[in-house]
Amino acid sequence: METNQVTLAAQLSEMGVRLADYEGKDIVSTSPVSGQVLATLRADSADQVKAKIDRAHAAFLQWRNVPAPRRGELVRLFGEELRTHKEALGKLVTLEAGKILQEGLGEVQEMIDICDFAVGLSRQLYGLTIASERPGHRMMEVWHPLGVVGVISAFNFPVAVWAWNAALAFVCGNSVTWKPSEKTPLTAVAVHALFQKALARFGSDAPAGLAELIIGDREAGSQMVNDKRVPLVSATGSTRMGRQVAQDCAIRLAKTILELGGNNAMIVAPSADLEMAVRAITFSAVGTAGQRCTTLRRLFVHDSVYDTVVPRLKKVYAGLPIGNPLQKTTLIGPLIDRAAFDGMQTALAAARAEQGQVFGGERVIVAGCEDGYYVQPALVEMPAQTNVMQHETFAPILYIVRYTDLQQAIALNNGVPQGLSSSIFTTDVREAETFMSDSGSDCGIANVNIGPSGAEIGGAFGGEKETGGGRESGSDAWKAYMRRSTNTINYSHSLPLAQSISFDI
Repeated sequence: METNQVTLAAQLSEMGVRLADYEGKDIVSTSPVSGQVLATLRADSADQVKAKIDRAHAAFLQWRNVPAPRRGELVRLFGEELRTHKEALGKLVTLEAGKILQEGLGEVQEMIDICDFAVGLSRQLYGLTIASERPGHRMMEVWHPLGVVGVISAFNFPVAVWAWNAALAFVCGNSVTWKPSEKTPLTAVAVHALFQKALARFGSDAPAGLAELIIGDREAGSQMVNDKRVPLVSATGSTRMGRQVAQDCAIRLAKTILELGGNNAMIVAPSADLEMAVRAITFSAVGTAGQRCTTLRRLFVHDSVYDTVVPRLKKVYAGLPIGNPLQKTTLIGPLIDRAAFDGMQTALAAARAEQGQVFGGERVIVAGCEDGYYVQPALVEMPAQTNVMQHETFAPILYIVRYTDLQQAIALNNGVPQGLSSSIFTTDVREAETFMSDSGSDCGIANVNIGPSGAEIGGAFGGEKETGGGRESGSDAWKAYMRRSTNTINYSHSLPLAQSISFDI
């Protein structure tokens, strides 16, 4: 525990965090690694939240007039700060969120990657030139900033989600207010400090209030969501939270980007490269202790290879290194807290009641981390896709079901309300193309010979059916952070016939 405190102090100091500026008694940051309290922070009052949104709105009014390539320079400088402090921030993610160290570093790398993407994007905010039906006229579309972008992030990706949104929002000309998870406030404080370093290097073009950090509970987030000066809310987290955000924003006709439940599936076809499949299954199902939105939770294995794949998985699962995520040999760290552990046990009990055969799932005691909630990842052989599989449990539970026909497997893949990511392992081009076709997977991500877990910056992340298709990060996701205006220019010597009727002026 003392080592964790020393590590924390060193990380925060390196990144320029003055913890005294945030200390209080309202928000408790507890490390899932050891169960140790890392810090207690002061929550923003309703007046403080309002003041931060005030500053962000005032900043937007100035920032929108800064040329987009110049706005991109700020994001480039922020990317440099992330490169410089990658190890410190990555370790902090591990300490506060419980990810193994390589995943903590990987999350910071995603932040760096989206900064690189956004810098290029700052010179590519293109609109169309549109053919006009009227002679002597030209039409075009142009894209303008929206205003204050409100970001709500979850504990499982405590820093990358903000970066996916903020990097695009900044180059598009918006300001950003951020309400991080109450479970991971220190990582947010650290990122905010690094962004302030970039602002100091950037110069006076960037107004105060361009990035505001709101520390608080659900009420603070709700206040931000319901503020009419926040035209776009991007929220990542539980489906319950997302529904409330969607309802509140709908009342005032604000835009939303929602990244919520996954409950992702994989199909292992008869022709699959089974060694490749087993590796992908394991990584996708147990990475981040099953606490990713893209975690593999449902596995459909063809009857002809089932008795090869499942015993192989059980053997691999039995040897997985579980332990302190700060140690390089660890592959599986802890669940975020006891509530996550209890939720896992409830789901496993429900699976047993539905005739599931459970392998693993018990708590693991790690020396020196006895108050952390470490678990043996669970494999659950199910007779069919039963009720428990309709609900996502944020823990390393992998449900396995046999199938005999590809159409049956696709129907099982699509047969849940969630639908973020999906994949198929096959060497049959017809099966692969069918899976990606209009009649194939209905998820926002459909992969072939790669698991559902993880996404690259270049492609837009999201699009799950349960949220109406929220999209962050790459591709044309930037358009969600802007408003489109269609312009018509008359360069002729007359008005169109309908507008040239004589009348007195």
